[in-house]
This record gives sequence, structure tokens and C-alpha cells, in this order.
Amino acid sequence: MDETSAGGLVVDHELGRAAVIGRLDRRGRLLWSLPKGHIEAGETAEQAAVREVEEETGIIGRVVAPLGTIDFWFVAEDRRVHKTVHHFLMRALGGDLCDDDVEVAEVAWVPLGELEGRLAYADERRLIRRATEMLEETA
Repeated sequence: MDETSAGGLVVDHELGRAAVIGRLDRRGRLLWSLPKGHIEAGETAEQAAVREVEEETGIIGRVVAPLGTIDFWFVAEDRRVHKTVHHFLMRALGGDLCDDDVEVAEVAWVPLGELEGRLAYADERRLIRRATEMLEETA
């Protein structure tokens, strides 16, 4: 089975920080990651990314550039799932950080320099390195 999602790195440029989400794994450990979720019927990946970031963090963002795609496999309910996640670099436009989404245990603003060390997944850390280069080029 194939699933497609979108999400991204939403950055508050003025304060040099990004919004991340924490989810609890099966062992109850808090794992930090970029906000993301399923692309709904009729949505582009960009629209889904903006919606998911707002749903999961409370922050309203605007897509600045594509960051990259992550592909992986996992097992859910005894079936193998191939998931593709399209990530975008976003600029925070407003909103208030909140963890109202039931899928999210915590949300946090993390200084850009600490982001790579906070994220649980190597693929996302690689995207952060790319985003950092892009941000330096546009600064």
C-alpha cells in the first residue's frame, strides 16, 4: 500500500527558530519531528503541508521552496506501507504555538542551530541541513 503526505519546516525568520512536534512512540518516548500529514483529495502537496503545519503546531505558514522528499516503509496492522512525504520550507506568518492536535504530544519553537540535534529521524536531519543552506542563501 502507498501513502502520500506533506509537511515541512516552518521558520520564524526574525527569531531564528522553527516549530517542531513531539509524538510518543510505542515505548512512551517523546520523538521530535517535522509536522506532516496526509494529502487530502483535491489538495496539492503545498496546500496539505500548510494545512498540516497549522493543524499540528498552530502556526500559519507560507511555502517558500520545496525541501525534498522522504520515502520509507513501515508495518501497520500487519501490512507493509510505503510512505512518501513531501517537505517544504515555510515562512511563519502568524498563529500561536499550540498542541491541540490529538496526534501531537508537544510542540516547541527550537532555535535553528539546535534543530538538527533535536530531531529523531536521520532523513529529517538531512532536510534540515539543506534548509539551513537555503536560509543562508536567502538571508
